[in-house]
Amino acid sequence: MMKHGRVKAAVLILLLLLASCSSDELSQLFEKVAALNISRGGYTLGKAITDSQRGIARKHPVEAANPWTFKFKDGDLYVVADKSTGRVVVLYEQYEGVGLNKVQELVGALSLEYGDPTVMAHDKIVYWAFGPEGKLTREEYEEAKKAGAKLPILATVKLKSSIRILGRGPAERGSVYYIVSSEPVLKLIDSKWKGASR
Repeated sequence: MMKHGRVKAAVLILLLLLASCSSDELSQLFEKVAALNISRGGYTLGKAITDSQRGIARKHPVEAANPWTFKFKDGDLYVVADKSTGRVVVLYEQYEGVGLNKVQELVGALSLEYGDPTVMAHDKIVYWAFGPEGKLTREEYEEAKKAGAKLPILATVKLKSSIRILGRGPAERGSVYYIVSSEPVLKLIDSKWKGASR
């Protein structure tokens, strides 16, 4: 009986150690992402939300896909944050039934905020990629692609439109969204969730 109790205690200690290791890894990753200072609507990816922003979160909650996070809406901006730290995990806006003007307005606003895009593809996707040192230029991205090298991407801002961004048809309507996120952070939160539900 005593032996069984010791085994249970050892397993519990091991689980607590694993949880603290992954939370240390997550907090270090959050620090690196926050240092990039990728902001939108007063929120910064990787940084904790403020008390007044928590007030907005309480007033305008949205159901979150992952139980380790909470989600809310501030105007047109959706914010997903880590439950235990309040740090921002994802920022996004999405619009349906909009015209070319709205799409170009969003591309313009994001370009003002983040500079020239790292990638523009199929005239419908615009992409800003950030490594540990900051935004990656188109040249850096193209060189790495040619060399078959893997770039250390910490965070991205991705805009996708169903309308051609450089189109001429003002009557055409479609959908557009952009998302600000860090894939390494999302993967770590996801693995934390999957690990806990085993």
